[in-house]
Amino acid sequence: MKLVYAIIRNDNEDDVTSALMQEGFTVTRLSTTGGFLRKGSTTLMIALQDEQLEQCIDIIKQQSGSRQEITVNMPYVSGSRLMNYTTMPMNVEIGGATIMVVPLERFEKY
Repeated sequence: MKLVYAIIRNDNEDDVTSALMQEGFTVTRLSTTGGFLRKGSTTLMIALQDEQLEQCIDIIKQQSGSRQEITVNMPYVSGSRLMNYTTMPMNVEIGGATIMVVPLERFEKY
């Protein structure tokens, strides 16, 4: 057995979760935060049999594809002083998923 941790953007949560559940996977969602843009993300925990691993990863990849987003850098505030520089829009790739797979010794659901 394996335990899959998939960290995805909140924007993709419903699509990924629905697709996984439609294929019979049991999914636990945890609300998390992190990354370059400090946007909300969701960590999915999925317990599965070894032979289901590639199907699960394929579903996550299909439903959480990456795309470009334009963001504006906000000025850095240090104490009471605002560092003097102009904000610049920049393209940042968002979406995608970070997937980690670990062995799972036992899984019970009551």
